Parts: sequence; C-alpha cells; structure tokens
Amino acid sequence: MQTIEKKSLKVGKYVNTAHVDKVIRNYKQERWVHNSERIGKEDSLSGWWSIEEMEEFIAKAKSHGADGIKFYFGAYDADYAERPEYAGRQTLVMVGTKHNDSGVGMLNRDIYYTDENGQTNILAYNAMSLCPPFCIGTLGKLGIDDNELGVTLVDKGDDGMIII
Repeated sequence: MQTIEKKSLKVGKYVNTAHVDKVIRNYKQERWVHNSERIGKEDSLSGWWSIEEMEEFIAKAKSHGADGIKFYFGAYDADYAERPEYAGRQTLVMVGTKHNDSGVGMLNRDIYYTDENGQTNILAYNAMSLCPPFCIGTLGKLGIDDNELGVTLVDKGDDGMIII
C-alpha cells in the first residue's frame, strides 16, 4: 500500500496582544487617518462576522473545492444605497480559493461557480458589521469602559490630535 502525504498549506501563525496592538496602531497612524480625511468621516477600523456565518461560508467553500480563503480589502461606493451608513467605508470580502502549485510558486485562485440561475459568480461573502459606524464601548461613547485593543493617540498636524 502506498501512502501519499498531503503538504500543509498553513501560512499564518498565532500572535500575542503586543503584536495585534502594534499592527492596529500602525494602521491607524499610517492609513486610517488619511482614509477618514479623504472620505469626510471616520473610516471603518474593524468588521465582525459571527462564527456561524464563517463556518457556513467555509462549508460552502469546501463543497466547491476550496482549500483556502482570501480576504480582499474593499470599499463601498460613496453613494452605497443598500446601507448608507457604510457608504465610502472600507470592508473585507471573503473569497473561496483553491491552491495550485504552478512550479514557479504558489497560486491561490479565486473560485467561481454556476448558481441556480446559470450565472457564473465568484464564491464570496461580504456585508460584515462595521465599526464605525456600529461600535460598542469605543472610548466610552456609550458609557462603557473602553478595553478594546489599539487605542491610539494620533497627531493630525495642524488639525490637532485625536484618540482612536
């Protein structure tokens, strides 16, 4: 009997609180402030999906042959009518992918499928709960002590300083 060993596709790692705090702080100082100024309101800093949603998407992705998920950064249109409070804000889109070793390097190709109407669509999931605009506990705005990661003092030059 011949045994074929499957190569792990793992690329990530568990990180500690200091690492998370640092990358969030870097993002806020180097990108978030400029994004917020450009769109004229606070851009989103985080998004949330339930474990139920993520498990459902993973199951659907696996059923279509996926062995990974790619997260695309995106932004809603400035006039996004479906959820006006999301207009202009950044988001993430989960896309099911299939790993291919091209011989020159790793490729993670997005998965497309044919839906019940015969239309070809990318296997993707979006519409997370964004913060802002839907934040609880952020800097005590709702009377709740803030114990979130990444509270940062940002120097906006002539426009002063802000705490985010």
